[in-house]
Amino acid sequence: MLINLTEILKMAEEKKCAVGAFNTPNLENLTAVLNAAERLNVPVIISHAELHEPVAPLAVIGPVMVAAAKAAKVPVCVHLDHCETLSYMQQALEIGFTGVMYDGSALPYEENLKNTKTAVAMAKNYNCGVEAELGSLASREGGESAGSGPVYTDPEEAAAFCRETGIDALAPSFGTAHGIYKAKPVLDLERVKTISEKTGLPLVMHGGSGVSPEDYRRGIANGLRKINYYSYMAKAGVTAVREMLEREDVTFFHDLALAAQQAMEADAEKAMRVFAGII
Repeated sequence: MLINLTEILKMAEEKKCAVGAFNTPNLENLTAVLNAAERLNVPVIISHAELHEPVAPLAVIGPVMVAAAKAAKVPVCVHLDHCETLSYMQQALEIGFTGVMYDGSALPYEENLKNTKTAVAMAKNYNCGVEAELGSLASREGGESAGSGPVYTDPEEAAAFCRETGIDALAPSFGTAHGIYKAKPVLDLERVKTISEKTGLPLVMHGGSGVSPEDYRRGIANGLRKINYYSYMAKAGVTAVREMLEREDVTFFHDLALAAQQAMEADAEKAMRVFAGII
């Protein structure tokens, strides 16, 4: 069942839990995530990041994601993640995406504010929810360094930004990083609580893979309602393929693809259980 970002975050708020947002740049990822969500009977967000364009063009994977969401047995939001160009966002809106994340976090504040307002106006014409980012993570979406380190989101600035833009969800910076963690992340979860109280909006954790279950739970208690998760799920698929190749002489690629899918499904399910509070 296809629903929009605002609706799925409202579900999370009512249950005081978080919904997982998983990048699905190919059919194996997509099938893995939806199978896990249906098994647990939890809502889920399937995402496409602009940086995945060379791997999976939006024009190709986008309609597949929308069709899969409509056929799913659970509520599904089809979300554009880390969109840095408004023209790319327009493509996603026309395809039928029901959530978009405009990422102007690398821009000066005023430019981020202006572009985010434009994104909100664009999305309203399509009954689509909008997420934005303020502050910046220690690494960019592809895992590359963002420079000198994280720029933590100021709660007062966040409140003003949310009021002026009219966004539906905010991704603050509080110590996470994209990609594979080289050391245990140190998260400022009190900052999350303060931002939640001052903005009154659902908050989003980017760089969610690799965070401990305890920190997930504390973050959710402090206002996180959407958690982006991809790197460790994708890594689980790679590990399964590597082990299969070491174990046997594989002839057909589809056998490798299935092994990757099953491993990613198991990893996604573990994450969903934590986010939804399922024991």
